[in-house]
Amino acid sequence: MKELRDTINNAQLTKTQKMIAKFILDNTADACFMTSTEIASKLEVSESSVIRFSRSLGYDGFMDFQKNLRRTYQDQVLSISSSITIPSHRIAKRAKLETNSDYIHRHFKNAAKNLENILINNQISSFEEAADIIICSRHKYIAASRGNSSLGDYFLLYLKHMVPNVEATNASPISPIDHMCNISKDDCLVIFSFPRYSSVDEISARMAQEAGANIIVITDKPSALLAKYATVLLTAPVDSNTFFNSMVAPQFATEALLETISHKAKGIEKRLKRIDKYLDELGNY
Repeated sequence: MKELRDTINNAQLTKTQKMIAKFILDNTADACFMTSTEIASKLEVSESSVIRFSRSLGYDGFMDFQKNLRRTYQDQVLSISSSITIPSHRIAKRAKLETNSDYIHRHFKNAAKNLENILINNQISSFEEAADIIICSRHKYIAASRGNSSLGDYFLLYLKHMVPNVEATNASPISPIDHMCNISKDDCLVIFSFPRYSSVDEISARMAQEAGANIIVITDKPSALLAKYATVLLTAPVDSNTFFNSMVAPQFATEALLETISHKAKGIEKRLKRIDKYLDELGNY
């Protein structure tokens, strides 16, 4: 999907066309099989607007665009279908919850659906590419704010165990701008961005982009605020039945990226032995 996302980001689109693009990026599985009339009706725009959108991306018309969209989506789904061995509905059926705990059951099913969507919407090769970038970068900056800070802190801790020169940009009293003032094309930024999106995180992404650094964005959907800055984009839904985001899927994506790095990075055992030596002296077991 990166190729489509890049094509859309580089196109000169009208306000209506941007709305169509957002719908297609966020609902690719549905858009693959919807007619131009159905998309137009869904978004309350004219069918000709959908056709013009397709042509603005360089396609002959909507059918040509949809053919490519369908091929891209099917390739992605086929490449990971064997990995989905425990569908969310199977997990949910195994949950033996009291009827008076329906809200917990709903939350469980929702979290399971979010987890499954990670495998549907992200190719394994994206995790591999992100891991390679992180390992090969001179300095690794991590940006996360507000409710996303827990993801950033978790990633920071375990990434430091695997590779050198890892730095968080949210450490007080220094601002992210101060932390990243020396970022260069040899470095990378890993940024965790989920609603409500932070303008501070966007400034960090802009700084990295202008320096020529690689940017790994972990966010909720392809049309998210910082997706356009991504060298590698990993999406994890945060859909929830309550007022706060469900961070189960983002946590899984974070762990999956860390595990991928752990299979590629060198010298991890030596670092862990050194850490354990001093943790033992502190009485941490």
